[in-house]
Amino acid sequence: MKPFIERHIVELLRAQDERAIGLLYDHYADALYGVAIKVTKDDALAQDVLQDAFVKIWKNAHKYDEGKARLFTWLFRVVQNTAIDAIRSRKRKMAKEIQTDDSNVYHIPTTQLAIEHLDIEHHASGLEEKYKVVIDALFFQGMTQQEASDELNIPLGTVKSRLKIGLREMRKLFGILIVLISL
Repeated sequence: MKPFIERHIVELLRAQDERAIGLLYDHYADALYGVAIKVTKDDALAQDVLQDAFVKIWKNAHKYDEGKARLFTWLFRVVQNTAIDAIRSRKRKMAKEIQTDDSNVYHIPTTQLAIEHLDIEHHASGLEEKYKVVIDALFFQGMTQQEASDELNIPLGTVKSRLKIGLREMRKLFGILIVLISL
């Protein structure tokens, strides 16, 4: 592209002149669509990415610095980042859709637990509260990790971490108990 056209487009963008979008589209849309399709590998998503990228370019034209990169390089990066964000968003959405709201696991009240579980419940009470509530929800109330996350209003990753740490602490307690019993 000729430098004077590029400078003209930049001036129009900074002035928020709508003619800039037409010029951008005419001169760069095909190449930028190629970037979007290469990243997304999906025609419909690439078209959405290109549209979103043009909106971002319009809104953030004041951030373009001619001293750091040529206009096409900046546009390329905006489209590429928008495409990557779209793929990540789609993956997160798909992961959430896989989770079901209805569980086929029943909540078992602690009154229905066998006597051997009471010892575990007793030793779990020695844990910090944040670990105890997670272990109680998962083992004594019969919740899935996702259900515990929703019920306790904490992220699923936090539920998993607290379960792991809580079980590790309980293993330490039971290890001490086994040693004491064998003496």
